[in-house]
Amino acid sequence: MALPAWLQPRYRKNTYLFIYYLIQFCGHSWIFTNMTVRFFSFGEDSMVDTFYAIGFVMRVCQSISLLELLHICVGIEPNHLLPRFLQLTERIIILFVVITSQEEVQEKYTYSMLSVIGISYAVLTWLSQTLWMPIYPLCVLAEAFAIYQSLPYFESSGTYSTKLPFNLAIYFPYVLKMYLMMLFIGMYFTYSHLYSERRDVLQGFPVKKKKV
Repeated sequence: MALPAWLQPRYRKNTYLFIYYLIQFCGHSWIFTNMTVRFFSFGEDSMVDTFYAIGFVMRVCQSISLLELLHICVGIEPNHLLPRFLQLTERIIILFVVITSQEEVQEKYTYSMLSVIGISYAVLTWLSQTLWMPIYPLCVLAEAFAIYQSLPYFESSGTYSTKLPFNLAIYFPYVLKMYLMMLFIGMYFTYSHLYSERRDVLQGFPVKKKKV
């Protein structure tokens, strides 16, 4: 006897993914709407406390996004683990290490985010596989800018800098500078992977030939 549709594994997987992406969509839509409304209502004064208004929801969304690594590991989503890992690592480090720990950087990060603003239908698929090409490098540049702006605050406050035994120490600004180099190296590999993925996906859509 065949199982009802709602009990079949494929149906449960699709339902779970739909709910997951719906939560992410609602969360990021709320963040974007909140930032936009505050900016047009209060202008540059909104930069001071916008992160306090959206920070919690942003941290929740980014924490939940770690499930995407689990999706790949268990086979729920057919994707490559390393590029997704690099993307998530960039976001987690920027949000939880650089931005959250330094209040002075939060105003600058809000400005950087506003500066970047910018069912399988062929047009929607083409847009989703194409818009990332200019947006992803801009996001990486915004992250690099946020790190660069945070360096003086980490140097003066000593946050995350630690002394170790045998006259050794971890100077966190140096760690951030090394991460900056790795950020652009990782961008190259991630961009190459996404471009190959775009080519493979768009090849699956038939091209309509003009009638002569």
